[in-house]
Amino acid sequence: MKAKDIKIAKDKALEMYEKAHIVLTDEEKENIEIADFGLNDFYVSGLSIVTYVNTETTCAKEMVLHPYQTCPEHVHAPIDDKNYKGKEETFRVRYGRVYLYVEGEPVDKVSARIPDEHYTVFNEIVLNPGDQYTLYPNTWHWFQADKDGAVISEFSTTSYDECDHFRNPNIQRVPTLE
Repeated sequence: MKAKDIKIAKDKALEMYEKAHIVLTDEEKENIEIADFGLNDFYVSGLSIVTYVNTETTCAKEMVLHPYQTCPEHVHAPIDDKNYKGKEETFRVRYGRVYLYVEGEPVDKVSARIPDEHYTVFNEIVLNPGDQYTLYPNTWHWFQADKDGAVISEFSTTSYDECDHFRNPNIQRVPTLE
């Protein structure tokens, strides 16, 4: 992404955090990660992330999804050389509605807009403000906000985002600046 587009995306993320009454420090505001997954279509497939802590045992984040924005299908798989069993994470919605899709019995009709052909799990969990859901290690999943966008708190074990596996082979998890 270009620097000017990242600035715009950060400003829009800050508006969403304010709607959710999430208070951020100046440093957290400056360090918002804008992840476009290397697809150059941030408002379709993207995520804005504030990471509060990521230690050897614990991770906590705030994530923004803009209207109908999707975090693509992925899995937090084990990493042998790090003795890592995969990430266990709990999502708690602070603002908006989120359609979370995980492995399991698919619904007849998904509520989300499927961005491309790289989506395979369709067991739908609808999360509204105050709702939460825990994903266990090595579970394929993806999620999307509805028409108003969403803010999600994530509480998890250690996060190795750079090691996530995505269904879409074109995805690059670590963002690059143009």
